[in-house]
Amino acid sequence: MYRFKFFLLIILFFNPFVFAQQIIDQYLILEIPHADRWSFVQVDPLEQALVDGNFQLPFPGQQVKFGQRGRAVWQKITIDSSGWYRPKDKRAFYAFFTINAEKEKTIILDGRGHNLVYVNGQPRVGNPYQSHDQNSPHGPEFGLSALPVQLKKGQNTFLFKCYRGRLKVVIHAPSADLAFNANDVTLPDLISGQRMDAPAAVVVLNNTASPLKDVTISSDNPLIPETKVPIIQPFSVRKVPFFIKGRAPQEKGDLPVTLYLNWKGKRVAQTKINLRVVGTEDVQKHTFISHIDGSVQYFAINPAQMHDGSPRALVLSVHGAGVEALNQARAYFPKKWTHIVAATNRRPFGYNWEDWGRLDALEVLNTVKQKWNIDPARIYLTGHSMGGHGTWQLGAHYPDQFGAIGPSAGWISYFTYVKPESSGQTGPVEKMLLRANAPSRTPLLAENYKQLGVYIIHGDSDRVVPVQESRKMVEILKEIGHRDFVYHEEPGARHWWDRSDEPGADCVDWPPLFDFFARHARPTPEQIRQIQFVTASPGISATNRWITIYAQQRAFEFSKIDIQVDPGNRKLHGKTQNIARLKIDLSPLTPGQPVTVELDGQILKDLTWPAKGALFFEKIDNRWVKTSEWPRQDKGPHRYGGFKDAFRNQVLFVVGSKGSKEENAWALEKARYDAEVFWYQGNGSVDIILDREFDPEKYQDRNVILYGNARTNGAWKKLLKDCPIQVLEGKIKIGSETLKGNDLAALFIFPRRDSDFALVGVVGGTGIKGMRATNTQKYLYAGNGYPDFMVFQSAIYNYGLAAIKAIGYFSNQWKLDKANMVRQ
Repeated sequence: MYRFKFFLLIILFFNPFVFAQQIIDQYLILEIPHADRWSFVQVDPLEQALVDGNFQLPFPGQQVKFGQRGRAVWQKITIDSSGWYRPKDKRAFYAFFTINAEKEKTIILDGRGHNLVYVNGQPRVGNPYQSHDQNSPHGPEFGLSALPVQLKKGQNTFLFKCYRGRLKVVIHAPSADLAFNANDVTLPDLISGQRMDAPAAVVVLNNTASPLKDVTISSDNPLIPETKVPIIQPFSVRKVPFFIKGRAPQEKGDLPVTLYLNWKGKRVAQTKINLRVVGTEDVQKHTFISHIDGSVQYFAINPAQMHDGSPRALVLSVHGAGVEALNQARAYFPKKWTHIVAATNRRPFGYNWEDWGRLDALEVLNTVKQKWNIDPARIYLTGHSMGGHGTWQLGAHYPDQFGAIGPSAGWISYFTYVKPESSGQTGPVEKMLLRANAPSRTPLLAENYKQLGVYIIHGDSDRVVPVQESRKMVEILKEIGHRDFVYHEEPGARHWWDRSDEPGADCVDWPPLFDFFARHARPTPEQIRQIQFVTASPGISATNRWITIYAQQRAFEFSKIDIQVDPGNRKLHGKTQNIARLKIDLSPLTPGQPVTVELDGQILKDLTWPAKGALFFEKIDNRWVKTSEWPRQDKGPHRYGGFKDAFRNQVLFVVGSKGSKEENAWALEKARYDAEVFWYQGNGSVDIILDREFDPEKYQDRNVILYGNARTNGAWKKLLKDCPIQVLEGKIKIGSETLKGNDLAALFIFPRRDSDFALVGVVGGTGIKGMRATNTQKYLYAGNGYPDFMVFQSAIYNYGLAAIKAIGYFSNQWKLDKANMVRQ
């Protein structure tokens, strides 16, 4: 079924786990008809066979029917000497081969170009962004996906799913039980002569069948003290932290350092890394520990060149797809008056500046404001390509955070650029899923741009992001009555252009754009008399200056407020839409005397000045009622949903170990796969523990993902005993209703009752088929939204959305709400 090309390699410092490699040069290939990687779910008989546990070895000439999308035929393909398979039309395809092992052993699987691979039915993360063997000298590193895989004695199956029309598979023999992969490091720059105390990270492979504990990282340089490595599960990888502490050398340039892995009293692996020593005025990288998962992330800063001690402006620049933040910062000529800061989106492709990419931008913005002396009135936002989309998105969700925005060559939303909406009838289940995608609908948030100056740049010959995207936004700005925007369309320019002889790339470092920024200031809350604000979810964007939309009547449908304060009359009056709970900060008024509030024509007169300077209102039976602050156990901006909201706040994966051997194996494999996806796509680093190791006090206030069900996961009763959704053996209870079957799957969130802000997420099923049906759900990728809960049959790859049995949102008290759920 396969052949190898075999090469002996010298052990290189950047790939120390390799001492031999074998290139797969023969596959069975199955084209996927009308594949849509953006679709929530597509009929797929191979995925269904894996869920059902009856996947059969394919053979040349075998036909496969993909429902109404058509048929495909398995074909035997031999690869040329490069080892790459690249169909001319770049179609999506499956690739299959087997390996027969004389005994149980470990290999390192180095796949390139695929989205995921099933090894003996177990899902493992793909490496879709590596399209060539050699990366560009100035581009990002995509040689990340070196995964330890255990081969069983006998036949082993490998099924690769590829949406990007390319694949190369290389197999290595590991040189040791533990190894570094220094292709993937996150390192700060050392600032010449300054003291350092910064985190860094490197990937470690556990090539053994046991959890990796009691391992440390040390170095030949005293700047790097010995650091304990967090737990790494069997046959897995994890990007682990170490620290750089001490005074940096004075001399600028590369500083080679050797890292060591120490285990059982021995030095078992080593690798070399290069730290950069830079000057205070050079473009530089800084690192921080992310609150999302405890991983090490970085940002780049092109620092302001004037050092008189006065506050500097801040321009947050968000990069395009495949661009490193460091290179984004280097695309600008240094400015005297402003720092230029480039966040990472957590990876060069990351999350399109949505989901965890959006959170990364906010973490970087807050970190820079704390670390540097920033003028709060002069904070701006810009970006190119995917970063242009990020500028539209971040500016729409957080208009009060910036004085002006400047999208360049930006696409508007998934629905205008890559994911056109269906023109046919939309059923209730699909409508519920579309609600979960509401935060991505940039045009429906456009009213928020009226709070900002907007400068738009686009080349009229752009073949990557059509100029029509910016032209559409210009029309939208005109329609909403925006009076402070500029549109520059560069004649003859393509996607990236630089026509002047000045340093800096014109398509991002455009002088009129920076002049526009310099003429705009971000007002303080007290300076604003009227607020017009739209949000898709308070969990994403709740506060605009002195108002907070705390909760909605219908979750993830757009909420709006148009409110004005009259200080002379001590009155606030406005109109609302889809708002259940509203907080008004009275900072625009002088404290002391009573206040009158009019909402939707209802007048609440002579309200006593509150002790904390804020009023709280709730809509009950279509009437506004003044109330006290709501319990933290309820929904609010601190934890709102949908399901993706569980994957932040130092998220912890807890694996069930009380089920059958097959169920326990699935739970660990699925948690490992999710952690791998979070690492590859988002530079993540997630703790994975067994249920018997979970202690609520030890892991206080952390979000927890439970893999399994109430029987198979011992942590369930500690966290979910009062949840209205219970996943049991052979059935799921949804309130008073019971759905029966061993083939049901569930994804849902619920608050941790022992925490004011943490969440519990569940990935599980009533039996092994239901559990497997969650394997390739796309909740860790951008582009697909998930409500608070979804229950579906394992036959989802046969029947698509028709297999979803229950879907919806909890009420603001985390109870089942028939008005916000669908059963079918």
